[in-house]
Amino acid sequence: MSIEGAGQHELKTQRLSPIHAEACHQLDRLCRPRGWDLRQWHLDLEAQDIEGPGRCVLGVLRGSELVAVASGWLILDELQILLVLVHPAQRRIGLARMVLSELMREGQERGASGATLEVAASNTAALGLYGSLGFRSTGRRRGYYRDGQDALIQWCQLQGTTG
Repeated sequence: MSIEGAGQHELKTQRLSPIHAEACHQLDRLCRPRGWDLRQWHLDLEAQDIEGPGRCVLGVLRGSELVAVASGWLILDELQILLVLVHPAQRRIGLARMVLSELMREGQERGASGATLEVAASNTAALGLYGSLGFRSTGRRRGYYRDGQDALIQWCQLQGTTG
């Protein structure tokens, strides 16, 4: 998938590999105060090759710059979405929707009938995005995050929801 917009370079979505670990780590550090370390990124990206079709990390690149990432894990017929990151200077232009929709599409192609994720109950922007893609809250994990915030467990039927 590729789109034009917000810059002089075309945006494209692609599967990431271990060569992207440093770029993923840098993006993660910009987006989350306690994100994954570089070793965790290497392991996540290498797991795609080791675990075969069960693991998937997609990125959106503008030229050679990584501007968004989504990571998921297919367990039986469920896509567990681990994270969605968008460069802070590139938010609100559709990159999260782009990379997450592509991850959901890929999960569906690999046999997932549903997708699940956890999101901070206070993250209204993410809740709006997830709701627009068909996610609904199915539970709550009280005090789940390090800062004491609750996590909402969200679920989405994949049939016909991506795009």
